[in-house]
Amino acid sequence: MNSMKYRQSGMTLISFLVVFIVAGFFVLLILKIVPVYLENLKIVSSLDGLKNESGIVEKSPKEIKQLLQKRWDVNSVDGITTEDSVVIEKKGGLMTIQVAYEVEKPFLANMSILVKFDNSVTLGSSN
Repeated sequence: MNSMKYRQSGMTLISFLVVFIVAGFFVLLILKIVPVYLENLKIVSSLDGLKNESGIVEKSPKEIKQLLQKRWDVNSVDGITTEDSVVIEKKGGLMTIQVAYEVEKPFLANMSILVKFDNSVTLGSSN
């Protein structure tokens, strides 16, 4: 009789569960973080859009904050407000608009994800 030894290959149930749990952890992490970064992209595009706004340097900080808030309302940016997160500095012919904020998202049980953003744009000319 011909005796052949067969070699088993593949994953055991335990190793499959470990891989599944690790993959699930990273999928959950991605699902929590991606919307935060997409919202930040909307904020950055709103700031970059101010470069094309005519006469922006002559406007008051209150008017600029209202303009930003309108843009954020249109783009469905709900995480921040202009009163808390926007700092406007004017020096000579230059204006710097800084948006600094942090977002905390609940992740798993008593763990949270904290993401900090600090975006700025400088408008005007140094003449």
